[in-house]
Amino acid sequence: MDPIRKGLLTPLPPDRLNDGLRDRWRKIRYSLFGMTPFLGRKRRRGETAKARSRREREGFFETYCRGRGLDIGYGGDPVVPGVRGWDFEHGDATELRGVPDSAYDFVHSSHLLEHVVDCERTLERWWRAVRPGGHLLLYVPHRDLYEKRKTLPSRFNEDHKHFFLPDRDEPPDTVGIAPLIERALTGCEIVYCRTCDANYANSGDELHSAGEYSIEAVIRKLPAES
Repeated sequence: MDPIRKGLLTPLPPDRLNDGLRDRWRKIRYSLFGMTPFLGRKRRRGETAKARSRREREGFFETYCRGRGLDIGYGGDPVVPGVRGWDFEHGDATELRGVPDSAYDFVHSSHLLEHVVDCERTLERWWRAVRPGGHLLLYVPHRDLYEKRKTLPSRFNEDHKHFFLPDRDEPPDTVGIAPLIERALTGCEIVYCRTCDANYANSGDELHSAGEYSIEAVIRKLPAES
């Protein structure tokens, strides 16, 4: 089936049903026109863009974003030019219906995992889309730099369902990214999982911080044993 027609026919994700009429119209526009100026999805400077200059200095793109890529929840802020963007107009990001297993050299997601109910199940699905030898690239808000509190609800986004730290779980609301990866994924190598705080500035706990306030994890899918 043609990708545009398939996008038009996919149901809205459950979290989009509360504002169904507006989002159905946006879904039609985005499915038909992609990121065509004035007609499709607008380009914007989001969390991915904040990380760009640091990632360029570190050689992130040359090392981990080569080949065919999928950017889940890209929201008009793609990680690299030419990547396939997946957002609500394409369907539920926790299911990736229509995306074959081992289809991409890299799968990237920025500031989306905190919005899903089941992090482990979601990572398992995203992992299936990565080819052996490829990479899953996660970028999520750091609890202490972004949320600036230890328990839900979030100060800044009522849809956040989890908080994150790099290295440890702190129930009931905080998930450790490295432990989560170890629970959810098999056949993987954690290349790194670290705090990214370039140009970080905290103007007060009740205010949004500036700069990067995230955790970045790079996970390599090991080749299948022969």
